[in-house]
Amino acid sequence: MSTPCPLDTLCPMHLDLSPDGGICHVGPTMARVLDGLSWHHRPVLELIHVDRPRGLDAFSDLVQQSGRKLRLRLRADEVRLSGVLVRKPCGGAIIDCSFGIGVGEAVARYGLSGRDFAPTDLSVEFLFLQEAKSAAMSASRRLNRRLQSARILAETQAFTDTLTGLGNRRALDQALDRLTHEGRPFALMQIDLDLFKAVNDSLGHGAGDAVLQAVAERIDAIVRSGDTAARVGGDEFVLIFPGLADAARLERIAARLIAAIEEPVFHDRQACRVSASIGIACSEHCATTGIAPLEAADRALYDAKHAGRGRAAFAKGHGSLAEPAVLKEP
Repeated sequence: MSTPCPLDTLCPMHLDLSPDGGICHVGPTMARVLDGLSWHHRPVLELIHVDRPRGLDAFSDLVQQSGRKLRLRLRADEVRLSGVLVRKPCGGAIIDCSFGIGVGEAVARYGLSGRDFAPTDLSVEFLFLQEAKSAAMSASRRLNRRLQSARILAETQAFTDTLTGLGNRRALDQALDRLTHEGRPFALMQIDLDLFKAVNDSLGHGAGDAVLQAVAERIDAIVRSGDTAARVGGDEFVLIFPGLADAARLERIAARLIAAIEEPVFHDRQACRVSASIGIACSEHCATTGIAPLEAADRALYDAKHAGRGRAAFAKGHGSLAEPAVLKEP
Protein backbone atom coordinates (compact mmCIF):
# COMPACT_ATOMS: atom_id res chain seq x y z
CA MET A 1 0.00 0.00 0.00
CA SER A 2 1.50 3.33 -1.09
CA THR A 3 2.09 6.07 1.47
CA PRO A 4 -0.18 9.09 0.93
CA CYS A 5 1.64 12.19 -0.25
CA PRO A 6 1.64 14.83 2.53
CA LEU A 7 1.30 17.54 -0.10
CA ASP A 8 -2.08 16.10 -1.10
CA THR A 9 -3.39 17.25 2.28
CA LEU A 10 -1.40 20.46 2.63
CA CYS A 11 -1.66 21.57 -0.99
CA PRO A 12 -4.51 19.70 -2.72
CA MET A 13 -4.08 21.87 -5.84
CA HIS A 14 -0.35 21.34 -6.36
CA LEU A 15 1.50 20.08 -9.43
CA ASP A 16 4.63 17.96 -8.89
CA LEU A 17 6.99 18.49 -11.83
CA SER A 18 9.97 16.43 -12.95
CA PRO A 19 13.34 18.07 -13.86
CA ASP A 20 12.25 18.29 -17.50
CA GLY A 21 8.94 19.98 -16.62
CA GLY A 22 6.70 16.93 -17.00
CA ILE A 23 3.79 16.47 -14.60
CA CYS A 24 4.46 13.43 -12.44
CA HIS A 25 1.80 13.97 -9.78
CA VAL A 26 -1.05 16.34 -8.97
CA GLY A 27 -3.03 17.00 -5.80
CA PRO A 28 -6.56 15.56 -5.54
CA THR A 29 -8.31 18.88 -6.22
CA MET A 30 -6.07 19.64 -9.21
CA ALA A 31 -6.87 16.13 -10.46
CA ARG A 32 -10.55 17.09 -10.49
CA VAL A 33 -9.76 20.29 -12.35
CA LEU A 34 -7.73 18.36 -14.94
CA ASP A 35 -10.29 15.54 -15.16
CA GLY A 36 -10.58 14.31 -18.74
CA LEU A 37 -7.14 15.64 -19.72
CA SER A 38 -4.12 13.43 -20.23
CA TRP A 39 -1.70 15.07 -17.82
CA HIS A 40 0.60 12.26 -16.61
CA HIS A 41 4.23 13.00 -17.70
CA ARG A 42 2.94 15.71 -20.00
CA PRO A 43 4.87 19.02 -20.09
CA VAL A 44 3.23 21.44 -17.71
CA LEU A 45 3.36 24.31 -20.20
CA GLU A 46 1.22 22.30 -22.63
CA LEU A 47 -1.63 22.39 -20.11
CA ILE A 48 -1.00 25.68 -18.32
CA HIS A 49 -0.12 29.06 -19.79
CA VAL A 50 1.78 31.62 -17.72
CA ASP A 51 0.09 35.02 -18.14
CA ARG A 52 2.44 36.80 -15.71
CA PRO A 53 5.37 37.19 -15.73
CA ARG A 54 5.16 37.37 -19.49
CA GLY A 55 7.39 35.50 -21.92
CA LEU A 56 7.89 32.30 -19.92
CA ASP A 57 7.69 29.83 -22.79
CA ALA A 58 10.22 27.30 -21.53
CA PHE A 59 10.28 25.31 -18.31
CA SER A 60 13.81 26.53 -17.57
CA ASP A 61 12.47 30.10 -17.57
CA LEU A 62 9.58 29.12 -15.33
CA VAL A 63 11.90 27.56 -12.75
CA GLN A 64 13.74 30.88 -12.46
CA GLN A 65 10.53 32.34 -10.96
CA SER A 66 10.86 30.27 -7.80
CA GLY A 67 9.09 31.97 -4.90
CA ARG A 68 7.33 34.56 -7.06
CA LYS A 69 3.60 34.82 -7.54
CA LEU A 70 2.43 33.50 -10.89
CA ARG A 71 -0.71 34.25 -12.89
CA LEU A 72 -1.71 31.06 -14.68
CA ARG A 73 -4.43 29.97 -17.04
CA LEU A 74 -5.61 26.47 -17.98
CA ARG A 75 -5.36 26.22 -21.75
CA ALA A 76 -8.33 23.82 -21.99
CA ASP A 77 -11.08 25.96 -20.46
CA GLU A 78 -9.47 29.34 -19.71
CA VAL A 79 -9.80 28.93 -15.94
CA ARG A 80 -7.48 31.42 -14.23
CA LEU A 81 -5.27 30.40 -11.32
CA SER A 82 -2.78 31.98 -8.95
CA GLY A 83 0.32 29.98 -8.14
CA VAL A 84 3.76 29.91 -6.58
CA LEU A 85 6.64 27.67 -7.70
CA VAL A 86 9.38 26.22 -5.48
CA ARG A 87 12.30 24.12 -6.65
CA LYS A 88 12.79 20.59 -5.36
CA PRO A 89 16.29 19.73 -4.04
CA CYS A 90 16.44 16.70 -6.32
CA GLY A 91 15.45 18.71 -9.38
CA GLY A 92 12.08 19.67 -10.78
CA ALA A 93 9.57 21.87 -8.98
CA ILE A 94 6.31 22.10 -7.11
CA ILE A 95 3.64 24.60 -8.18
CA ASP A 96 0.97 25.25 -5.59
CA CYS A 97 -2.18 26.77 -7.16
CA SER A 98 -5.37 28.43 -6.01
CA PHE A 99 -8.46 29.87 -7.69
CA GLY A 100 -8.12 33.25 -6.03
CA ILE A 101 -11.21 35.43 -6.36
CA GLY A 102 -12.60 32.99 -8.96
CA VAL A 103 -13.15 30.29 -6.35
CA GLY A 104 -16.94 30.69 -6.41
CA GLU A 105 -17.15 30.06 -10.15
CA ALA A 106 -14.68 27.17 -9.88
CA VAL A 107 -16.67 25.52 -7.09
CA ALA A 108 -19.77 25.58 -9.28
CA ARG A 109 -17.90 24.42 -12.41
CA TYR A 110 -16.08 21.49 -10.81
CA GLY A 111 -18.53 20.60 -8.06
CA LEU A 112 -16.04 21.30 -5.27
CA SER A 113 -16.67 21.55 -1.53
CA GLY A 114 -14.70 22.52 1.54
CA ARG A 115 -13.09 19.06 1.61
CA ASP A 116 -11.30 19.86 -1.66
CA PHE A 117 -9.23 22.66 -0.09
CA ALA A 118 -6.52 22.73 2.53
CA PRO A 119 -7.97 23.36 6.00
CA THR A 120 -5.98 26.58 6.29
CA ASP A 121 -6.95 27.84 2.83
CA LEU A 122 -8.98 31.04 3.00
CA SER A 123 -11.12 29.57 0.23
CA VAL A 124 -12.69 27.38 2.90
CA GLU A 125 -13.76 30.49 4.79
CA PHE A 126 -15.03 32.00 1.54
CA LEU A 127 -17.03 28.86 0.80
CA PHE A 128 -18.50 28.96 4.28
CA LEU A 129 -19.50 32.59 3.83
CA GLN A 130 -20.89 31.85 0.38
CA GLU A 131 -22.93 28.90 1.67
CA ALA A 132 -24.14 30.99 4.62
CA LYS A 133 -25.09 33.81 2.26
CA SER A 134 -26.86 31.37 -0.06
CA ALA A 135 -28.74 29.83 2.86
CA ALA A 136 -29.67 33.28 4.18
CA MET A 137 -30.87 34.43 0.76
CA SER A 138 -32.84 31.22 0.30
CA ALA A 139 -34.47 31.68 3.71
CA SER A 140 -35.14 35.33 2.86
CA ARG A 141 -36.79 34.36 -0.44
CA ARG A 142 -38.96 31.77 1.33
CA LEU A 143 -39.95 34.33 3.94
CA ASN A 144 -40.72 36.91 1.26
CA ARG A 145 -42.88 34.39 -0.60
CA ARG A 146 -44.74 33.55 2.60
CA LEU A 147 -45.22 37.23 3.43
CA GLN A 148 -46.37 37.92 -0.13
CA SER A 149 -48.82 35.03 0.01
CA ALA A 150 -50.07 36.20 3.41
CA ARG A 151 -50.46 39.75 2.13
CA ILE A 152 -52.36 38.61 -0.96
CA LEU A 153 -54.56 36.34 1.17
CA ALA A 154 -55.25 39.16 3.64
CA GLU A 155 -56.09 41.58 0.83
CA THR A 156 -58.33 39.00 -0.82
CA GLN A 157 -60.13 38.27 2.43
CA ALA A 158 -60.54 41.99 3.11
CA PHE A 159 -62.42 42.41 -0.19
CA THR A 160 -64.36 39.11 -0.13
CA ASP A 161 -67.72 38.17 1.34
CA THR A 162 -66.93 35.05 3.34
CA LEU A 163 -70.29 33.35 2.81
CA THR A 164 -70.64 33.70 -0.96
CA GLY A 165 -67.11 34.32 -2.20
CA LEU A 166 -68.26 37.43 -4.07
CA GLY A 167 -66.87 40.87 -3.36
CA ASN A 168 -68.01 42.78 -0.29
CA ARG A 169 -68.89 46.44 0.27
CA ARG A 170 -65.19 47.38 0.30
CA ALA A 171 -64.66 45.72 -3.08
CA LEU A 172 -67.70 47.56 -4.46
CA ASP A 173 -66.48 50.93 -3.18
CA GLN A 174 -63.01 50.33 -4.62
CA ALA A 175 -64.43 49.41 -8.04
CA LEU A 176 -66.69 52.48 -8.08
CA ASP A 177 -63.83 54.77 -7.02
CA ARG A 178 -61.56 53.34 -9.73
CA LEU A 179 -64.16 53.74 -12.50
CA THR A 180 -65.06 57.24 -11.36
CA HIS A 181 -61.40 58.27 -11.22
CA GLU A 182 -60.76 56.84 -14.70
CA GLY A 183 -63.90 58.48 -16.08
CA ARG A 184 -65.04 55.21 -17.65
CA PRO A 185 -68.77 54.67 -18.28
CA PHE A 186 -70.41 51.75 -16.52
CA ALA A 187 -73.77 50.24 -15.67
CA LEU A 188 -74.82 49.22 -12.19
CA MET A 189 -77.47 46.73 -11.08
CA GLN A 190 -78.80 46.50 -7.55
CA ILE A 191 -80.43 43.15 -6.77
CA ASP A 192 -82.68 42.35 -3.85
CA LEU A 193 -84.01 38.82 -3.28
CA ASP A 194 -87.81 38.49 -3.05
CA LEU A 195 -89.27 36.10 -0.44
CA PHE A 196 -85.86 35.51 1.14
CA LYS A 197 -87.16 36.30 4.63
CA ALA A 198 -89.83 33.65 4.18
CA VAL A 199 -87.15 31.04 3.43
CA ASN A 200 -85.21 32.03 6.56
CA ASP A 201 -88.31 32.04 8.76
CA SER A 202 -89.77 28.76 7.51
CA LEU A 203 -86.65 26.67 6.79
CA GLY A 204 -83.99 28.25 8.98
CA HIS A 205 -80.79 30.21 8.43
CA GLY A 206 -78.99 27.17 7.01
CA ALA A 207 -81.43 27.17 4.11
CA GLY A 208 -81.00 30.94 3.80
CA ASP A 209 -77.22 30.58 3.56
CA ALA A 210 -77.62 27.85 0.92
CA VAL A 211 -79.85 30.16 -1.13
CA LEU A 212 -77.36 33.03 -0.89
CA GLN A 213 -74.51 30.78 -1.99
CA ALA A 214 -76.52 29.39 -4.90
CA VAL A 215 -77.56 32.88 -6.01
CA ALA A 216 -73.93 34.02 -5.86
CA GLU A 217 -72.86 31.10 -8.08
CA ARG A 218 -75.60 31.92 -10.61
CA ILE A 219 -74.63 35.58 -10.66
CA ASP A 220 -70.98 34.69 -11.09
CA ALA A 221 -71.85 32.45 -14.05
CA ILE A 222 -73.58 35.35 -15.85
CA VAL A 223 -71.27 38.32 -15.26
CA ARG A 224 -68.12 38.86 -17.32
CA SER A 225 -64.62 38.35 -15.98
CA GLY A 226 -64.00 42.10 -15.74
CA ASP A 227 -67.29 42.86 -13.99
CA THR A 228 -67.68 43.30 -10.24
CA ALA A 229 -70.23 41.27 -8.28
CA ALA A 230 -70.60 42.07 -4.59
CA ARG A 231 -72.88 41.08 -1.74
CA VAL A 232 -73.49 44.29 0.19
CA GLY A 233 -76.20 43.22 2.66
CA GLY A 234 -78.12 40.20 3.90
CA ASP A 235 -79.85 39.47 0.59
CA GLU A 236 -78.62 42.46 -1.42
CA PHE A 237 -76.20 42.26 -4.32
CA VAL A 238 -74.67 44.91 -6.57
CA LEU A 239 -73.19 44.29 -10.02
CA ILE A 240 -70.97 46.70 -11.94
CA PHE A 241 -70.50 46.37 -15.72
CA PRO A 242 -67.60 48.58 -16.94
CA GLY A 243 -68.04 49.98 -20.44
CA LEU A 244 -71.63 48.78 -20.74
CA ALA A 245 -74.42 51.31 -21.31
CA ASP A 246 -76.63 49.62 -23.92
CA ALA A 247 -80.17 49.34 -22.49
CA ALA A 248 -81.09 46.30 -24.61
CA ARG A 249 -78.06 44.34 -23.40
CA LEU A 250 -78.71 45.31 -19.81
CA GLU A 251 -82.32 44.21 -20.23
CA ARG A 252 -81.22 40.80 -21.47
CA ILE A 253 -78.73 40.41 -18.61
CA ALA A 254 -81.39 41.33 -16.05
CA ALA A 255 -83.82 38.82 -17.56
CA ARG A 256 -81.16 36.08 -17.39
CA LEU A 257 -80.41 36.91 -13.78
CA ILE A 258 -84.07 36.84 -12.75
CA ALA A 259 -84.63 33.53 -14.56
CA ALA A 260 -81.53 31.97 -12.99
CA ILE A 261 -82.36 33.13 -9.48
CA GLU A 262 -85.94 31.83 -9.79
CA GLU A 263 -84.64 28.27 -10.15
CA PRO A 264 -85.30 26.49 -6.82
CA VAL A 265 -82.45 25.76 -4.42
CA PHE A 266 -82.69 22.43 -2.58
CA HIS A 267 -81.59 22.27 1.05
CA ASP A 268 -82.21 19.13 3.11
CA ARG A 269 -84.54 17.98 0.30
CA GLN A 270 -86.58 21.13 0.71
CA ALA A 271 -87.11 23.39 -2.33
CA CYS A 272 -86.23 26.99 -1.46
CA ARG A 273 -87.74 29.47 -3.91
CA VAL A 274 -86.85 33.12 -4.24
CA SER A 275 -86.81 35.65 -7.04
CA ALA A 276 -85.03 38.93 -7.65
CA SER A 277 -85.99 42.55 -8.10
CA ILE A 278 -83.37 44.58 -9.98
CA GLY A 279 -82.71 48.29 -10.27
CA ILE A 280 -80.47 49.45 -13.14
CA ALA A 281 -78.56 52.72 -13.58
CA CYS A 282 -75.96 53.92 -16.08
CA SER A 283 -73.20 56.31 -15.04
CA GLU A 284 -73.56 58.48 -18.15
CA HIS A 285 -77.25 59.13 -17.46
CA CYS A 286 -76.55 59.75 -13.77
CA ALA A 287 -73.99 62.39 -14.71
CA THR A 288 -76.75 64.44 -16.33
CA THR A 289 -79.13 64.11 -13.37
CA GLY A 290 -76.56 64.61 -10.63
CA ILE A 291 -77.65 61.41 -8.84
CA ALA A 292 -74.94 58.87 -7.92
CA PRO A 293 -75.32 55.56 -9.84
CA LEU A 294 -75.73 53.55 -6.64
CA GLU A 295 -78.52 55.82 -5.40
CA ALA A 296 -80.18 55.82 -8.83
CA ALA A 297 -80.10 52.01 -8.97
CA ASP A 298 -81.52 51.84 -5.46
CA ARG A 299 -84.45 54.06 -6.49
CA ALA A 300 -85.00 51.90 -9.58
CA LEU A 301 -84.97 48.81 -7.37
CA TYR A 302 -87.72 50.37 -5.23
CA ASP A 303 -89.75 51.00 -8.39
CA ALA A 304 -89.30 47.37 -9.48
CA LYS A 305 -90.47 46.06 -6.11
CA HIS A 306 -93.37 48.47 -6.01
CA ALA A 307 -94.49 47.28 -9.45
CA GLY A 308 -94.34 43.62 -8.41
CA ARG A 309 -91.69 41.08 -7.51
CA GLY A 310 -89.38 39.40 -10.00
CA ARG A 311 -88.88 42.29 -12.37
CA ALA A 312 -86.27 44.91 -13.27
CA ALA A 313 -86.53 48.66 -13.77
CA PHE A 314 -84.23 51.34 -15.12
CA ALA A 315 -83.60 54.50 -13.15
CA LYS A 316 -85.73 57.39 -14.36
CA GLY A 317 -84.45 58.82 -17.62
CA HIS A 318 -82.59 55.60 -18.50
CA GLY A 319 -85.33 53.94 -20.57
CA SER A 320 -87.59 51.09 -19.46
CA LEU A 321 -87.73 47.36 -19.85
CA ALA A 322 -90.27 46.04 -22.35
CA GLU A 323 -91.64 42.98 -20.58
CA PRO A 324 -90.09 42.61 -17.12
CA ALA A 325 -90.17 39.09 -15.75
CA VAL A 326 -92.65 38.50 -12.94
CA LEU A 327 -92.09 35.97 -10.15
CA LYS A 328 -94.44 33.02 -10.29
CA GLU A 329 -95.63 32.26 -6.80
CA PRO A 330 -94.85 28.68 -5.70
